[in-house]
Amino acid sequence: MRIVAHTCSNTEIVCALGRADWLVGVDDHSDFPPTVVNGLERVGADLDIDVDRVAALKPDLVVTSLTVPGHERCLQRLQAAGLPCLVTQPHSLADVVEDIRRIGQALEATEAAGRLIGEFCRRLDAPCPDHEPVPVLIEWWPKPVIVPGKKSWVNEMLALAGGINPFSGVDRESLEINRDEATAAKPEAIVMSWCGVAEDKYRAHIVSRRMGWEGIPAIRRHRIVPISEAWLGRPGPRLIEGIDKLAEMVRRCRDD
Repeated sequence: MRIVAHTCSNTEIVCALGRADWLVGVDDHSDFPPTVVNGLERVGADLDIDVDRVAALKPDLVVTSLTVPGHERCLQRLQAAGLPCLVTQPHSLADVVEDIRRIGQALEATEAAGRLIGEFCRRLDAPCPDHEPVPVLIEWWPKPVIVPGKKSWVNEMLALAGGINPFSGVDRESLEINRDEATAAKPEAIVMSWCGVAEDKYRAHIVSRRMGWEGIPAIRRHRIVPISEAWLGRPGPRLIEGIDKLAEMVRRCRDD
């Protein structure tokens, strides 16, 4: 079977299911595992997929996504070209598990999917810490400041790690916040998880020097933490590691 994967998370799921050798193309942003993706045909940016390049690869299936605004335009063009698509649109960790199951079935990898789902479920079934949840502001983007809302798997990840998203009550996938909203949230930690930016390019001073943010507990206590969006923003296998990274950060906050 010939597979094109659109979005980093779908590429990582296909590889985790043992079907890397079925991949014939990935989007420009897919970067893991590098030993696989570095040798594959690139089919364009995450939000501007080149449908002609996809079609030229003659895929039996395009595993695509509606995880961020703009993906719907990519899907429309893929479908208009008559390309067979499997679409993911997770909002919760249960949705991620179901996507792994669906992709596993489509790729004749149900056993591998079952093993991967088992790893997920063991982590998800672990008891949450019994202390008061630590408010954590996760930034998907620094300017304007974009954070996750209610419809995000990050809320469950934070709960499993002993934290809480101050904006989990806003009925959106993500939202822009201003200075007053950030101040009112009183986060004890701020996580830089800027989408599409390598973690070694994150700069804490971009957060700490924002006008009017100096009174926020996370700023006063120098708790500005980089955790790549590879572990938080990609609804795939590495979310398990992301929970552990958040848990370690919460432990450090409580130990200070």
